[in-house]
Amino acid sequence: MMTNNTTENRNNFLSYFVLFLWGFVVMDVGLGQHTTSDEIKVGVVIDLKTNFSKICLTSINMSLSDFYQTHPHYRTRLALHVRDSMEDIVETSVAAYDLINNEQVRAIIGPRSSMQAEFMIKLANKYQVPTITFSATSPLLKTINNPYFVRATIDDSFQAEAIASIVKSFGWRSIVAIYVDNELGQGIMPSLSEALEDVEVHRSVISPEARDDQILKELYKLKTEQTRVFVINMDSSLGFRFLKKAREIGMMEEGYVWLLSNGMTHMMRDNGRSLETMEGLLGVRSHVPQSKELQDFSLRWKRKLEKENQARDSTEPNVFALWAYDSVTALAMAVEKTNTKTYRRTYGPHLLEALSDVEFKGLAGDFKLINRQLESSTFEIINVIGDEERIIGFWTPSSGLVNAKSNKTTSFLGKRFGPVIWPGNSNVVPKGWEIPTSGKKIKVGVPVNKGFLNFVEIKTDPISNVTTATGYAIDIFEAALKELPYSVIPQYGFEAPGDNYNNLVYQVYEGKWDAVVGDITITSNRSRYVDFTLPYTESGVSMIVPVRDNKNKNAWVFLKPWSLDLWITTGCFFVLIGFVVWLFEHRVNTDFRGPPHHQIGTSVCFSFSTMVFAHREKVVSNLARFVVVVWCFVVLVLTQSYTANLTSFLTVQSLQPTVTNVKDLISKGESVGYQEGTFVYDLLRDLNFPESQLKPFGSAEECDDLLSKGTSKGGIAAAFDEVPYLKDIVSEYCSKYAMVEPSFKTAGFKPSFKTAGFGFAFPKNSPMTGDISRAILKVTQSKEMSLIENKWFNRLNLASDCPDQDTADLSSNRLSVSSFWGLFLIAGVASFLALFVFVALFLYEHRHTLCSNSEGSIWRKLKSLFRIFDEKDIRSHTFKSNAVHNVSSPITPCTPSPSNVQIRPLPRSMSLNREFELRREHVYP
Repeated sequence: MMTNNTTENRNNFLSYFVLFLWGFVVMDVGLGQHTTSDEIKVGVVIDLKTNFSKICLTSINMSLSDFYQTHPHYRTRLALHVRDSMEDIVETSVAAYDLINNEQVRAIIGPRSSMQAEFMIKLANKYQVPTITFSATSPLLKTINNPYFVRATIDDSFQAEAIASIVKSFGWRSIVAIYVDNELGQGIMPSLSEALEDVEVHRSVISPEARDDQILKELYKLKTEQTRVFVINMDSSLGFRFLKKAREIGMMEEGYVWLLSNGMTHMMRDNGRSLETMEGLLGVRSHVPQSKELQDFSLRWKRKLEKENQARDSTEPNVFALWAYDSVTALAMAVEKTNTKTYRRTYGPHLLEALSDVEFKGLAGDFKLINRQLESSTFEIINVIGDEERIIGFWTPSSGLVNAKSNKTTSFLGKRFGPVIWPGNSNVVPKGWEIPTSGKKIKVGVPVNKGFLNFVEIKTDPISNVTTATGYAIDIFEAALKELPYSVIPQYGFEAPGDNYNNLVYQVYEGKWDAVVGDITITSNRSRYVDFTLPYTESGVSMIVPVRDNKNKNAWVFLKPWSLDLWITTGCFFVLIGFVVWLFEHRVNTDFRGPPHHQIGTSVCFSFSTMVFAHREKVVSNLARFVVVVWCFVVLVLTQSYTANLTSFLTVQSLQPTVTNVKDLISKGESVGYQEGTFVYDLLRDLNFPESQLKPFGSAEECDDLLSKGTSKGGIAAAFDEVPYLKDIVSEYCSKYAMVEPSFKTAGFKPSFKTAGFGFAFPKNSPMTGDISRAILKVTQSKEMSLIENKWFNRLNLASDCPDQDTADLSSNRLSVSSFWGLFLIAGVASFLALFVFVALFLYEHRHTLCSNSEGSIWRKLKSLFRIFDEKDIRSHTFKSNAVHNVSSPITPCTPSPSNVQIRPLPRSMSLNREFELRREHVYP
């Protein structure tokens, strides 16, 4: 009996001991400390400071722990090396490079965004390290072109058909696609446009760094357009900020449709976000099948976050956290299939091949890679109702839209899926478009002027007592508003500008006005407080002066086309050319020989007669011909220019300005006028006008009165103002005054006087400034601008009644040497070059005279050279031809009989008179 008990106790002891050892081994393996396992280094690149990344990193760690607890027999273990990408593209690449080169990782998980992934994938391809992303969804990241890029998430292009099916199901014919201006937003657009080929797709692009005011600007633009269906695809933080601003300006009321993309729909509850502010929104999201494993994971996941003090109310693991979990699981399976020792040098390609073959049922659904990326077969259609996401239908590639309740396919033209609550808590399906009836109202300040009412005039109806603003500036502003892509309703307010417009502009800075419209000069000082649009008038300051009738009273008008320096220069060149031609022709041409006075007269006459191409003397020297040809070209240009300018002077000489020079006004003590309350007063003081010579005027009529009186009667000799005001005065009194050029561009003075014309003032950083500026460009380049100018400045009548307005340019129309210095340079170079060649040849020909010792001093040698120069060059071809002709004649009794003279018999046909004339000719030896 004792033996049996002892045996039984021994057996029980052995059983418990074996169980104890097995439990220890299992526990040891579960903790991931198996001594025989191979450690495989895997990098994780993620933005550690974001809540999104913290959630996903928790899922990654839980996946690693869960996997090796359920697979204790695996010979490999993943060792994670985490790097912070710091929400920066460059830091992401740096982190990946560090992991590959320093840590020698076999694979990399991450990064978060498509922008970061684009650069990291290039490193992965270069070093053959597989990169697995669970959140980079942009279709622009192609797995085909990047062999080591694995997308363990859904490509955004897959949802395009689902979105298009929803739009077509409700019969909307036009939508606005709102997307962020980066790879995330741009990637879906080609697929979405293709899926919506029968629907008009407008685009609204938002900068990733958009400020609230920029978002509001775009929303106001969208609000005034007809389309009311908006498909939004952008990063969740920017996207929900965009929706918040849309709600603030009333764009989530009845009649609007907002359809969110897959990424935004999954992130609705991120950071504990409440859904009550998004009631009525539609969204598409990839379907995650419910399972016991998913429920168990969600409970453990929330507990883990609570222990780490990261959990928030309503925090649930989003689909990206589930994809992160499944990515680690798939990678662990693939690593186990890849033999590290066998494929040490080619580990990357074999790991990639093993990863492509992995298939299992994950938390987010079936994990199966096709062309190294997940494919989703089903999308959920959700509707936000209160604080709940209600599934109202599904979309599958084979069946299209499926009603969530009946589980039947929905015809695009028949019954739609599930009841929907629309924005504004409406049950009525929006028609998708509205005719904009209201726009953004802005308070516009308008100056109340006493003069120059063509620009701005305030009128009050005596019957209705309604005050309205009219004028050139108002018409330009309202024409620009019509060119805006959104509706803006101006509410005019009227303000007396006081001494100047600075106070009115400063009221925009203080917030009293949303804009100031009128004849507001753009200056550097005012630009410190407001933003100006592009100018709608000419810039600069000029002056107007009375004109006098000089018709047929100026006997010397023919001298005016050229300035004095041009007359003198031309005369000097005529003399120079005559001298150079005489120099070349004197020895070889009898026309340029004779007494000194004859030679001088011939040379001067020859040179000046080239002006009308009437020179009779022939030139026989090649150098002279070269100079004359060049000079004739110069003369041709000079004469044609003179003729054209003289014609212009004779045409417009009937009206001449009394003053054309500012310095003359100052030196003669003439009084000048300026518009009261403008910066022109400071400009004139800067030009050294004494204060006693400055007189203000407030209107075109006052300016006319002062100019009519003149300085002697207490008036003024000239009026200074900005060009638009002066043109207004001239348009009314075109026969009395002229605007004298050159005008004084204010940029040429001190910086405080800089101006760019008239513009409209808006608050700093106002989104309307750029839009109005572009609209002004459209208006000024259209026919409407001419209609507005003719309306307020009577330009058509001005053109017919005042044909001589160009007299203002007379003071600056004279041609000067600066206009032709190139021609004179050519003529001078040609002359001196030919002269140099002539002198060089002459000295070379008579070098024996210079080198001869018999001549004595240098002075005697020079005298010999001058004597030789004054003689005929008998060896010249011109004299040789004459010599041959003369020697052929019979010798008369008075002619010496040189032995070398040969007599040639005359032809019989020659007349006696001709024979007699030939016999009289003789040749001197």
